[in-house]
Amino acid sequence: MKTSSKFILKSFAQPFLATFFISLFVLLMQFLWKYIDDIVGKGLEWTVILQLLTYVSASLVPMALPLAILLSSLMTFGNLGEHYELVAFKSAGISLKRVLRPLAVLVIILSAVAYLFSNYMLPIANLKSKSLLYDVKKQKPTMDIRPGIFSDGLENFSIRVKKKKVIDEVEHLYDVMIYDHRVPGNRSVTTAEEGIMTISENKRFLVLRLFNGENYDENFRRKNRYQYPLARTTFKENVIRFDLTQFDLNRTDEDLFKSNYKMLNMEQLESAIDTLSLIREDHFNKFKDGMTKSYFKNAAMPEQIEPNKLIDSKPDFDEFIGSLKKNQQRQVYATATNLARNSKSRLSSMVTDLYSRDKFIRYHKIYWHKKLTLSFACFILFLIGAPLGAIIRKGGLGMPIVISVIFFLVFHMISITGEKMAKEGAIPVLNGMWMASMILLPIGIFFTYKATSDSSFFRLDNYLYPIKKLFKKKKKEKAE
Repeated sequence: MKTSSKFILKSFAQPFLATFFISLFVLLMQFLWKYIDDIVGKGLEWTVILQLLTYVSASLVPMALPLAILLSSLMTFGNLGEHYELVAFKSAGISLKRVLRPLAVLVIILSAVAYLFSNYMLPIANLKSKSLLYDVKKQKPTMDIRPGIFSDGLENFSIRVKKKKVIDEVEHLYDVMIYDHRVPGNRSVTTAEEGIMTISENKRFLVLRLFNGENYDENFRRKNRYQYPLARTTFKENVIRFDLTQFDLNRTDEDLFKSNYKMLNMEQLESAIDTLSLIREDHFNKFKDGMTKSYFKNAAMPEQIEPNKLIDSKPDFDEFIGSLKKNQQRQVYATATNLARNSKSRLSSMVTDLYSRDKFIRYHKIYWHKKLTLSFACFILFLIGAPLGAIIRKGGLGMPIVISVIFFLVFHMISITGEKMAKEGAIPVLNGMWMASMILLPIGIFFTYKATSDSSFFRLDNYLYPIKKLFKKKKKEKAE
């Protein structure tokens, strides 16, 4: 490898790694902002949270990689242009095309890696993150007793305290009231002047030690419940243990999520699309045959009438109705009305069912194309970022970030618009998923052409010069 290529790759590597992890961090913060209420306050172990963030970070790689390539390529060539290193390359006889070549090869390799990651690793990351997030959402919040408020965190119990203090890392509760809902109705109440809440050594039980209290119990299961409907017990010390297994994170079987289209690779998506299409066609053909048999049966014909003559002849409805009696006519009209209503209802149900099936098939096709479009976006955004950096000649994090965010937002908005239109069936899936690439690819080629041909396309003086020349001409005419 030539020294110039090593220098270019080295200049690109550092900003690429930095921007990639920054982009990944920003996207991860967006995820946390969205699901913070489902994660916080549930007593999850740090290993579970770290595992969830790892899986989510892996699922965000296809989104962060194109942005990192766009920003890092713009920064790299912006720095080279700002420090006149591109001028040094040109003076040494090395054209901008030659300077772009090693990075273009590297970006093509990164695009291939992005495709392999999206096809093989991303389904696994989606499966792990979605299943774990589903379990975290179902997880009950931890026990949080607030003074003056009834807490229902423990199953079948409601606890209220008027005051709470933490002394030597031990919670002391004052004026405690506990309702036991294991018996229907508020028939079992325990009150105490003071209580101490601790966790057992094996961390499986919440131990609540109460002092100087009473228990009121309306136990209707006693034989003498009518003579003594209320039992009151006074105690100096009472210990209540609550089972904490209800707060454990119960993992759902991941096989329940494997059939989702987000958890499949391209081969599995193709197989699923074929299967769903066959099921859809079979379902529609059965409906069509049923409608044909129900409403287009040939009536029993007299033997003297030949079938060919009946088919060739046009039936006269008025003559047929006129030959019937009044009660028979009413019966024919009522039957025809019911058949028409049933037919309309069945057709409406079939239209809704076919729309849902077609939409589900389109979702599979969208994710099949998405594995290609995201990897191809890496190369397209490189074609935009690298020439822009060479033309603008501004390095650092100021101008490159602004331009990168603008182009990435344009790319992302076009992608989302095309994907939504494809999901609704407004346009074919192929056109919707490749809309952003078809729009931005010519722009990237145009920028590359302008940069490699030393065009003055982005020089403001070239656009202001004709205006200045016009004003000078007018002043000269007025002076004459």
